[in-house]
Amino acid sequence: MSLTVVVGSSGSGKTTYLEDVHKLRKCTYIRQYHTLRPYIPVNKIPGFDPTQLPYWKLYSEPTHEDGKKNESYNPNIKIGGTMAGEFVAGLSGGQRKMMLFELVRQRTSSQSGLLILLDEPFAGVTDDFVPFIVERLNEIRKKHSVLLVTNDHVETLKEMADSTITVSAIDRSKIDLNGKSYDRELALHAVSDCPSYKHSVGNQDIMFFMQTELLTSPQVGASLGFMVFAFVMFLLSYWDSKPGSEALVLVAIQIISFFAINPFLIALADWREIVIQESDALMHCSTQTNLALKSIVTLVLLVVINVVSFGCLVGCIDGSDVINTAAMWVSMLFDSASLTLPFICFGLYSRLPLQIVQVLASLPFLFMIFFSTTFSPGAGLGGVKELRYLFARFYLWCRIPGVKENMDGCPAEDQLVGYTILTGCLGLIIFLVFEVVRQQVVRRKVAKSSKSKFEEISAMAGFTEVQMAMRQKPGQVQPQ
Repeated sequence: MSLTVVVGSSGSGKTTYLEDVHKLRKCTYIRQYHTLRPYIPVNKIPGFDPTQLPYWKLYSEPTHEDGKKNESYNPNIKIGGTMAGEFVAGLSGGQRKMMLFELVRQRTSSQSGLLILLDEPFAGVTDDFVPFIVERLNEIRKKHSVLLVTNDHVETLKEMADSTITVSAIDRSKIDLNGKSYDRELALHAVSDCPSYKHSVGNQDIMFFMQTELLTSPQVGASLGFMVFAFVMFLLSYWDSKPGSEALVLVAIQIISFFAINPFLIALADWREIVIQESDALMHCSTQTNLALKSIVTLVLLVVINVVSFGCLVGCIDGSDVINTAAMWVSMLFDSASLTLPFICFGLYSRLPLQIVQVLASLPFLFMIFFSTTFSPGAGLGGVKELRYLFARFYLWCRIPGVKENMDGCPAEDQLVGYTILTGCLGLIIFLVFEVVRQQVVRRKVAKSSKSKFEEISAMAGFTEVQMAMRQKPGQVQPQ
């Protein structure tokens, strides 16, 4: 296989070249500042042997060779770094980079012919660890093609490389490969013509997710801690509420339930981006599997919070026949779900940035206040007023004595649960319909366009020449 070095001046588009290759082919990709979940113990990464790392004895051995106590001893050292503004102690930046190289080497050892992209592999790494990275690069290139960008140790890498690509900020439509100019797009398709890494999901990956995202997750712990605090404050404030005050207490408990899970929901978008980068570096099974498991964890957390909120509500209004029913709990759950599911949809299953996710996912809460008429029974303009039937909160209020009498258009008692469930899932249904249409229409169009483009470019003169040039040392004569 081959090792190709991409060089050029600052701002010439070296990293952009790697990004464009990655867009054409979903390949293994380690970025210059690759983001990882900092709270993951290194020795818990499935299918990874950290003892192959050059610095691992620093953490795995309780004493030094001279018998003195090793102050750094910590066999459960975490990856470390910053996530969502919270710092977790662990590996240094250079150690994390070497861990990723070793992880990729181990994960790809059972396959061949892959393309591995590396952006600034020596950035943040001290000179004493350069031989380790060089050794790993030489080992990886035996089975796979490596395309890397560098500003450090350029001469060392040029000597190792089979070919060198030079990019220029002056003319971005061309690249220079071993001294010869080629069309940039042709070179992009030529280098990306390779198979993708095949993920395999096993029990080890499932257990890894359960441990990191449920049993020891700082996000879950923080949400549960905040939930306990919020509901203790609720009990202190609303204990021994009298029958007839159900409406006031119910409003308070539903608002508290929403804010108890809200910090967890807001963090979903950042978590999604980090997991995507981890998947690019082969840390775990596919991104879609992790997103599905994260959705399950979020829904479980939602149910737990609503069980606690229902218990607090029953405790505060003792003996209320309206409150103390399974139908009321189901209605409360899907009222909360109507405000939670949009965060899951946009936070995990879109590529929107955090700020946009917050705005879009918060709209149901805002629209519920405006259009459900629960805070102004019977009010609203004609036409707009009918929007109340789209909100689970409307049907929840149709259960409360003293309020439902003032609500316009409440359905029969035996239909309330069904309507609440349907409207509670309305946001999810709309999102799923949109995604199905997008998958069937947009992706087919993109796939067809990409296939046609590749067929067109692969037939161009120079396509095979570029591929052959990247597999030989500069100066070697190409076969005729």
